[in-house]
Amino acid sequence: MKKTYKIEVDCANCANLMEDAARKTAGVAAATVNFMTQKMIVEFEDGSDPKSVMQNVLKACKKAEPDCEIVF
Repeated sequence: MKKTYKIEVDCANCANLMEDAARKTAGVAAATVNFMTQKMIVEFEDGSDPKSVMQNVLKACKKAEPDCEIVF
């Protein structure tokens, strides 16, 4: 399952850090962050709960970029 989320990030490098953090999170099969559109597309692994996975993605992204936000 793929879902798109609105994000708030200040620079393209920060968006890359968020993308890397999201990809390494358990339950995420793939993740893409687009700085220009301020969106994150996440493909979840089968059987994972998107809401709980996204909470973990947000925690991982906050470690990489403390000022980022993800709206879900």
